[in-house]
Amino acid sequence: MNKTQAVAAVLAATTTEPIVCTTGYACRIARHLDDRPSHFYMTGSMGLASSIGIGVARETGRTTVVVDGDGSLLMNPVGLITAGALPTLPLAHIVLDDGCYASTGGQTVPSRGADLCALALASGYARAEETDDAERFAELVRAAVANCTAPVLVLARLTSADPPVPGRVEGDLAEHARRFGHSLAGKG
Repeated sequence: MNKTQAVAAVLAATTTEPIVCTTGYACRIARHLDDRPSHFYMTGSMGLASSIGIGVARETGRTTVVVDGDGSLLMNPVGLITAGALPTLPLAHIVLDDGCYASTGGQTVPSRGADLCALALASGYARAEETDDAERFAELVRAAVANCTAPVLVLARLTSADPPVPGRVEGDLAEHARRFGHSLAGKG
């Protein structure tokens, strides 16, 4: 499975749920595949996707999906600890693990030496599962989104190359934020 297939599976499993996409390729791919008002595209602040998603889930009480990267998660693992301390937080934390900082030159991330699922469980997540199979990943994401009453983590081990990645998220970033806020408030 590659990153594009994984992001497509997340989008297929969701409708109007808020989705926070980490900075880099994940947000670029999501925007290219299906740009929705309920998507928040991070264009910086690496490591904070889970923090933003936790805030959205806490404030709205709605199932919130975070599409995170392995490097982003390792940069700020406090998101796992914070979410795990909130046992009824409706957070579906999706981690795309390709073992590198893909959008900044492919530098190695030590994620393959860290058991991110065990870390999530030790932090208090209700469930944490990983797979490198696209079909199984899609099933896990669908289940996480459909029955989200506690923090859950689904990790995709990415082993295949991506097709060319779409260009950067362009436009008025403040407008993207307003559109996302309106979506959360049920205005768009």
